[in-house]
Amino acid sequence: MKKRITQTIGLDLGDKISTFCVLDEATGDVIERGEVRTDQVMMELFFACRPAARVVMEVGCHSPWVSRIAERYCAKVYVANSRRLKFIYANERKSDVVDAEALARVGRMDARLLMPVRHRGPKAQKDLALIRCRAQLIETRTELVSSLRGQIKAQGARLPSMDAASIGFRTQERLPLELRDLFKPVLLAIESVTDSIHEYDERIEAVAKKDYPEIDLLTQVWGVATLTALTFVLTLEDPDRFLRSRTVGAFLGLVPGRDQSGAVDKEKRITKRGDSYLRTLLIQCAGVILMKHAPDTDLKRHGERIARDGSKVSKRKAKVAVARKLAVLLLTLWRRGEEYESLRNRQAA
Repeated sequence: MKKRITQTIGLDLGDKISTFCVLDEATGDVIERGEVRTDQVMMELFFACRPAARVVMEVGCHSPWVSRIAERYCAKVYVANSRRLKFIYANERKSDVVDAEALARVGRMDARLLMPVRHRGPKAQKDLALIRCRAQLIETRTELVSSLRGQIKAQGARLPSMDAASIGFRTQERLPLELRDLFKPVLLAIESVTDSIHEYDERIEAVAKKDYPEIDLLTQVWGVATLTALTFVLTLEDPDRFLRSRTVGAFLGLVPGRDQSGAVDKEKRITKRGDSYLRTLLIQCAGVILMKHAPDTDLKRHGERIARDGSKVSKRKAKVAVARKLAVLLLTLWRRGEEYESLRNRQAA
């Protein structure tokens, strides 16, 4: 049975204290303001006595677990992408109290204006944390290696060309004798980070094999490995959330922006909305698919047509275009559970 909504709550989430504003649904008058501690016990108590409320909160690091608590007790919950609402984030009188009331008023008027986001479930969020931690370690190792190479060059020497994963304690043997003790701690740190990355790789493979059998559908595509396939599944979570498969490109920020007014219709760079890490992985896969030694596929042919003139600009465009088509293909395979045909377009022709 659908619950009758009698009030709208705007909740501005803070790290320790969150500010709320409650509006009467019929009149729009403020009937309560206050603060609540941002922890699970207090949020449970706050929402438990408000079953007829519509709750609107900003997206942030606390919004996943807070929204799940609110959904257990309240009639409707919206997580607003407030960065899409300039009158909230660019307000000259911006404060927690003002933001909470603004969220409540927009939510009461038309929740679609909030550009609401959809949070992942607890299981997907936890598994995605494995991938995020691994990505952070990769970034840390890259910074350490870049700094190490620069410092060695400043001493008049040079670190031999090698993969970052190969750099470790034994690398000091390839340095001049007088520099070995100086850079030994950095080399040990890089080796330790690499070991942690390998540990995460094993855990990611185990999670994918145990809990996500649909990964096998996505890894049929040459150039897509377990990491990208699992990130794709965990980020989207539900393959039926899109009415059309093609819209996944816009969801991941792989389509050009648009500036249209009257007779002027400008095409801008890609929007880069959505999950930046998944977008990066898809573009990396596109680069692999477009390599010379890569097998002949419809995806590769599509990219080669765009990069026909050989310029750097067209090559970049080709990567993005292939990444967009790859996202649509992965979603289609996931939805339909089909066997991948790498040259389906040629066969159809």
